[in-house]
Amino acid sequence: MAKNILHTIESGMSGFSKGQKRIAGYILENYDKAAFMTASKLGRLADVSESTVVRFASELGYDGYPSMQRALQEMIRSRLTSTQRIRAAGDRLSGQDLLGSVLQSDIDKLREVVSEADREEFNDVAERILKARHIYILGVRSSSFVAGYLNFYMHLLFENVTLVQSNAAGEIFEQLFRIGPGDVMIAISFPRYSKVTMNTVKFAQDRGATIIAVTDNELSPVYQMSDAALLAPCEMISFVDSMVAPLSLMNALVVTLAYRMGTDVATTFGELEDIWNEYGVFGKMDDE
Repeated sequence: MAKNILHTIESGMSGFSKGQKRIAGYILENYDKAAFMTASKLGRLADVSESTVVRFASELGYDGYPSMQRALQEMIRSRLTSTQRIRAAGDRLSGQDLLGSVLQSDIDKLREVVSEADREEFNDVAERILKARHIYILGVRSSSFVAGYLNFYMHLLFENVTLVQSNAAGEIFEQLFRIGPGDVMIAISFPRYSKVTMNTVKFAQDRGATIIAVTDNELSPVYQMSDAALLAPCEMISFVDSMVAPLSLMNALVVTLAYRMGTDVATTFGELEDIWNEYGVFGKMDDE
């Protein structure tokens, strides 16, 4: 199980140098601010040199300051209130080209998925879905839009798909009344992690279903309960959760499932095209 970076800092405090203890103390007391600081600024506020900050990251086991910073950012996404997020974003984005900054952030997260995604795990997830007796898709709050997007395309590929609606906790369990061994639940959960999602996943797990987590990192509660997982960063931009990377990952999953199903998909869409044409679902471009 991945350790919380604050726990790592606290447990190693006795072995740190004086300068490192100052850095550790500042981070423990101001983690919501430190997560978005440059090494230079953190060093200045902790009254140490920038090189001491870089060495501190190495002391914690990271391959550089950016890696430690990412770990800190991932950890705090589940802790920060909306007010704290707005405040942190204000420090980061002040004076910047907001359009360029937000789009560049999304691009960076997509690159991160491409370079770090576990291909073997991805293929395992696809196989579990293809073999499932029934597929349940769960996502609440901002994750509900990713769940709905995945559900739209899954319904074109499979007959055995249920989008779990989350209007009320009791209704969720009614929808899952028949879930059991052989079924797969795709649980989509990003910070701040919803207790509704965790309780629902626990119910499905207790009933013997396979849990596939779509989440941001190994510290995620849903990851800890999963049989397999797809990881994608959910960038925190002010009070907004950017779902660009998770949605792109869902695109890849749907395309992979369709490719492996082969002619079944072609037949399905052939029938759909006939229906769409017969009932004029889509407008046609003029021939002129």
